[in-house]
Amino acid sequence: MSRNRFGRRLVATAVASVVGLGALAGCGTGDDEQSDGPAKLRFLSLAWQKESMQANKDLVAKWNADHPDIHIEYVQGDWNSVHDQLLTSFEGGDAADIVQYEASGIGNFSKQGYLADLTDLISGELKGQIEPGIWDTATYDGKITGVPFLLESQVIIANKKLLDEANIAIPAADGGWTWDEFQANAKKLTTAGRFGAAWALKSPTNRVMNLALNYDGKFFYTENGKTEIRVGDGEKEIPKRIHDMIYTAKSASPEALGMSGADTLPGFFAGKYAMLPGSVSLRQQMVEQAPAGFEWVTLPPIKGLSTTQAANPQTLSVSADSKHKKQAVQFLEYFLNPTNMATLAKGDWLVPTGKQANEELVKLTGGKQGWDVAADSAADLTVAPFQKADGYPEWKTKYATPALQQYFANKITLDQMATQLVDGGKQVLR
Repeated sequence: MSRNRFGRRLVATAVASVVGLGALAGCGTGDDEQSDGPAKLRFLSLAWQKESMQANKDLVAKWNADHPDIHIEYVQGDWNSVHDQLLTSFEGGDAADIVQYEASGIGNFSKQGYLADLTDLISGELKGQIEPGIWDTATYDGKITGVPFLLESQVIIANKKLLDEANIAIPAADGGWTWDEFQANAKKLTTAGRFGAAWALKSPTNRVMNLALNYDGKFFYTENGKTEIRVGDGEKEIPKRIHDMIYTAKSASPEALGMSGADTLPGFFAGKYAMLPGSVSLRQQMVEQAPAGFEWVTLPPIKGLSTTQAANPQTLSVSADSKHKKQAVQFLEYFLNPTNMATLAKGDWLVPTGKQANEELVKLTGGKQGWDVAADSAADLTVAPFQKADGYPEWKTKYATPALQQYFANKITLDQMATQLVDGGKQVLR
């Protein structure tokens, strides 16, 4: 995941300030340093797109203008190096007061005590805006160490003209296809020289982990304090269906296996693929890169036993070493008030975690460009077991990704893939 965004004005600022101050009154967990001048805090932002960066900077500037006693310094970070940067700065005692990252990335930092416990510092209003399942993604050992604010769901981007020609109805934002319907429509859209779908599976593990929840596939099971990998019917269902599309139905392109989502766009625009299962943020590249007159639509998440997907939201945390924790959270309450969160999500083409922000975003966009689908998909996102597993990054790199790539390349069977995943778990989760 990756991205962010911007601002809204007077009313929002006033509301956020009241909310923040009210929430902080009486809290005693901050370690604020007393000084004669303004409190100075550094905010490490990972905004990377032009609009996103400007929005972040605008919000910080607005805050600083309205709060002369609390000065926020905007510090530009980079998603590619942020983990090492944070690790170095935490260990060196020089971390920014406020840091952006993602839920799956803050776990170890939380367990090592580098991030402040925000449980009693954040307001009831902010807590109530975000579903408990999303808060769970940033909660470790009972402590909230990050505020989740932007989500990324898996949807389908489709060529509208091809759907119309095939008499395939576009589902409503809250009424996506089942996997059977998706596979049947992909087959219907497949012709000589065109595949119904292109699964970009250059990095397959996270996608499989996320979509496996459609069939209650958890992969990581913990009993009596011990975690192990299990690959049963639920875990096999998504890989099997994708494999069947490529090699049995031949309705999905085999050449897309080594591609990232963006790599599939030239073929999509050229009519080689009719549908692209991918991230909701792919819409941004559609807007920027689609040829004039090219009509595309966003289809809702596919449904198995459910439409549940794993959520790995972007988060904002406060360094445990910060001397201004209360002020940091006060800024976060402003930065993530519903209007600002909606603006940040819009700029990044992601889904806001806040319910009111989601409603404001749909109202702001009129639901166009797939915003109605994006907003509705928020209800499908929750924490998955792999996100809390200490060994997941190592298992993913050493065992899961190679095994899935071999399976999708048709070099091993489904059962052989499952065996490799389980054996890898035994090595990592000892």
